[in-house]
Amino acid sequence: MATIQSGPLIGGLEVDNTYDDPRERAPLVLNGRSFGDVTNIVMNAHERPWSKTWTIMFAISLALLSVLTATLGFLFSTGVGVWGNNQPVGWAFDIINFVFWVGIGHAGTLISAILFLLRQNWRTSINRFSEAMTIFAVICAAMYPGIHVGRPWLAYWLLPIPNQMGMWPQFRSPLMWDVFAVSTYFTVSLMFWYVGMVPDIATMRDRAKTKLGYYVYGFLSLGWTGSSRHWHRYERMYLLLCALSTPLVLSVHSVVSFDFATSQLPGWHTTIFPPYFVAGAIFGGFAMVLTLAIPARKWLGLQDLITMRHIDNCAKVMLATGMIVGYAYATEFFIAWYSNYGYEQFVFMNRPIGPYWPYFWAMVFCNVISPQILWFKWARNNLWIVFIVANFVNAGMWLERFVIIVTSLHRDFTVGAWGMYVPTWIDIAMFAGSFGLFFTGFLAFLRFLPILAMAEVKTVMPQAHAHPPHHHGESDDHHAARERDFAATDYRPDEAGGNGNNAPKPATDNPGDKPWRGGNW
Repeated sequence: MATIQSGPLIGGLEVDNTYDDPRERAPLVLNGRSFGDVTNIVMNAHERPWSKTWTIMFAISLALLSVLTATLGFLFSTGVGVWGNNQPVGWAFDIINFVFWVGIGHAGTLISAILFLLRQNWRTSINRFSEAMTIFAVICAAMYPGIHVGRPWLAYWLLPIPNQMGMWPQFRSPLMWDVFAVSTYFTVSLMFWYVGMVPDIATMRDRAKTKLGYYVYGFLSLGWTGSSRHWHRYERMYLLLCALSTPLVLSVHSVVSFDFATSQLPGWHTTIFPPYFVAGAIFGGFAMVLTLAIPARKWLGLQDLITMRHIDNCAKVMLATGMIVGYAYATEFFIAWYSNYGYEQFVFMNRPIGPYWPYFWAMVFCNVISPQILWFKWARNNLWIVFIVANFVNAGMWLERFVIIVTSLHRDFTVGAWGMYVPTWIDIAMFAGSFGLFFTGFLAFLRFLPILAMAEVKTVMPQAHAHPPHHHGESDDHHAARERDFAATDYRPDEAGGNGNNAPKPATDNPGDKPWRGGNW
């Protein structure tokens, strides 16, 4: 089988399963791993002692989280005047960061829900931590609408409940739509994430080495036994949550774009914003998935489960959505010219040649130019290139929100109302602190919850099907020998009521293939 020089696995080479052969499916789990091997690889990340790398990163994240806590306390005690917001730039880092974090939270639900409905098997190895990424990104995003109003202790006024002032929310305001859209998205995503983990949490329960771990994971696993009745209800629930999540992927960021599109401000008042924002959210979300997946697969030894095929597919999605974003940029300039509306034309010409021109051209380079290298397979097979491009896109998507918001506000209709925006140290510290909140939650997830969907990964392995596939580059004699070995294997149902994924159990003396207590692999 062909190999590529993108990261050490066996003898310094990784297996290249990115080929496209219409006669067969590329393997999604490499090196002939068994069901027991999959469980052991994933569980090793939780059962081994804390590594130095994880400890250092968690300490840095906690330090940034403490910075966020301190800056929030200073903000609440002093007021929003500590920000760099002014007239006419009334929105700045608060809304920029809100839209940025909401966008990052889109890839997880897209991978889990839409790709599940489209029966894309390659999603199984990356859906779990992309869903976790969604949860923590939306938590970071939900923080900003509560604090940017200036009086966060009155945030309950946003809810349609009777209060002492006899006021009701303004339901014609897109800011009100944000509250319901983001809260609904977070609720459904949290349920989707948790329900999907139940079978794997039961495996952690059965392998727990302490009473505390056994009782905690036992409580979270909801009494899961792996019976056919449990699997039937689980799969039905999972499908229903997929159906609920799919329209949310498209609607939430469309609603966020209405914050701008329903206004009369030049640069914002455009009908292209909803699809433009959705494509940008998926673009930035997949970039963050790659940013997290590439180091995680190396540090946690997941190269056989998160393969080059998964990295290649994510890079292709990022390239496709990046082309959509680039097309949207060009369309904005074309419509501004075609409209013959002077104010609109001024706003768009002010972006590339005005005082904020470095931000605009940096955005164009990061979001339009840098992803073009992903057209080449050799680039997609080089983990360093993919990782660098993904981080360029992360920076570019933040710059995009900065350009859209600040450059449309800082030049008002009259010259006397013009002004410049410069972020204060509180703005910058709060933004850095939001990353602390994100990575603290994500690193805790890597340590204490199943990082891969073990039960789903096993369903795409050859052992879960009647016959082993004919591998790429494999001779007919070798394939026939594997057919004989496969047929000679004694597969039988698990008498204990399930093996953690309802897949057949091979009779073997390999300790890695023996069922663990409770029937889970």
